[in-house]
Amino acid sequence: MLYARPRVTEEFLGDRFGFIVSKAVGIAVKRNLTKRRMREIAHELRRVDGNVDFVFRALPGSAELSWEELNAQINSAFSAVLRKIEAR
Repeated sequence: MLYARPRVTEEFLGDRFGFIVSKAVGIAVKRNLTKRRMREIAHELRRVDGNVDFVFRALPGSAELSWEELNAQINSAFSAVLRKIEAR
């Protein structure tokens, strides 16, 4: 799940990312692995000219996804949210 909110201040240029990985995802090892994967995928999505705060929330079962599946889901959600933001 992905939440996004454009920032109105120009104090920080570039997108910012936050991550929520609850205990429902699994034990600490699985939560940390999921968070590291999400952080790496988000790093590839970073836009220097962006000014949006994104929060990724890992749903239960996220730890069981392969790298390719997680990457595809995050990229799909990111693209959908960007289309909504740009339509405003």
